Amino acid sequence: MKSFLQFIVFILLILSGYTESYSQTEKKYIREGNNHFEKSKFDQSEISYRKALEEQSDSYKALFNLGDALYKQDKFEDAAGEFNTLSQTGIDKISRARSFHNLGNSLLKANRVEESIQAYKNALRNYPDDLETKYNLAYAQDLLKQQQQQQQKQKEQDQENSEQDKQEQQDKKKEQTEQQQNEQQQQQDQQQKQQQEPQISKEDAKRLLEALAENEKELQEKLKKAEARKNRVVVRKNW
Repeated sequence: MKSFLQFIVFILLILSGYTESYSQTEKKYIREGNNHFEKSKFDQSEISYRKALEEQSDSYKALFNLGDALYKQDKFEDAAGEFNTLSQTGIDKISRARSFHNLGNSLLKANRVEESIQAYKNALRNYPDDLETKYNLAYAQDLLKQQQQQQQKQKEQDQENSEQDKQEQQDKKKEQTEQQQNEQQQQQDQQQKQQQEPQISKEDAKRLLEALAENEKELQEKLKKAEARKNRVVVRKNW
């Protein structure tokens, strides 16, 4: 029995030493990541924090700092994912408030304004006196109001343009209809005119031309006779 207890103690000592070594490796990577972060080498700090998480997957510091490193690289969606994970953990209220605050910042930068407002409100539920969170919440609410006004204005503009386009189409259709009606009326008038004009055969036209020619001939002969009478000399006798 004594030897069994000694064996258990031996195992616990080994595990304790392993855990201590495990924790030290995690802390080493976090310190390394912090050094890179301070030098604005955010991509390298991300790598170090991820290495720390490989050693300790639930490390609050490593997760929080990783979120900051992603945020600094404009990876706002990824940063939001990290801070959202942290906000759901069973940590103290102050830490949870910080996580929600940074989650709100990440969502705001990702243009997810309504979600950022909710995150800031959650941060204030855990730490009501945080002035920076209050300011960011007010800013996000004002931004959302502006976006909604802009969307409403754009909706009205689109509706106005749609009505204008509809009216233009109606006017164009009306103009086309009137043009078609005018063309049809012109065609009908032309057909009616053609129907009203006398139609003669080739034979009748030939006889008409011959008659006109004969009349012209008779007229010329009459004119010649009249001219001859005019020029005739009258001789008077002396008595």
